[in-house]
Amino acid sequence: EVSRRRVYDMNLEAAKFFRQCLFDEKIGAPGREYLAKRKLSGATIKHFGLGFAPDSFNMLTDHLKSKGFSDHELTTAFLCGKSQKTGRCYDYFRGKVMFPVIDVAGNIIAFGGRVLDNSKPKYINSSDTPGFKKSRNLFALNFAKNCCAEEIILCEGYMDVIALHAAGFENAVATLGTAITAEQARIFAKYTNKVT
Repeated sequence: EVSRRRVYDMNLEAAKFFRQCLFDEKIGAPGREYLAKRKLSGATIKHFGLGFAPDSFNMLTDHLKSKGFSDHELTTAFLCGKSQKTGRCYDYFRGKVMFPVIDVAGNIIAFGGRVLDNSKPKYINSSDTPGFKKSRNLFALNFAKNCCAEEIILCEGYMDVIALHAAGFENAVATLGTAITAEQARIFAKYTNKVT
């Protein structure tokens, strides 16, 4: 069984990889273009740890394997899929701007990836793993928790939250592609008096 700690370690390595790709002159150009079009500053990009998954079937897989992670660990962490035909691992996130999901303890627990055009689905998100339950987490709560006692602003998605934080509303969070769950309602009750 893959431990939660291993999932967090893998996600941290993946986040570093995505960030390096975003700032790589050639590889990251499409990702930087998209973020510039959405008017995100360099400071905001760094603050949220945004990255770019290159349009490749094996770059992340190869990178993580070189760091000592196994195929089984990569598929358990939902960073890679397994080809039904060849049985080989392939990068799950490809050609996407990457949003790390960070818990209140500072662990990277999951990722959301956004397409650069308007193709559907617009986002793909990590599935539940030993380190992540979608229904129990909120995007950007790691930042919002310090300034949300009066009110939390609940947004639809990652970009909305980031835009609000950039405009000074650091009490904004988003559910992770799901309807509000009972567990998320309990989180709200723990941190704030009011949800807008």
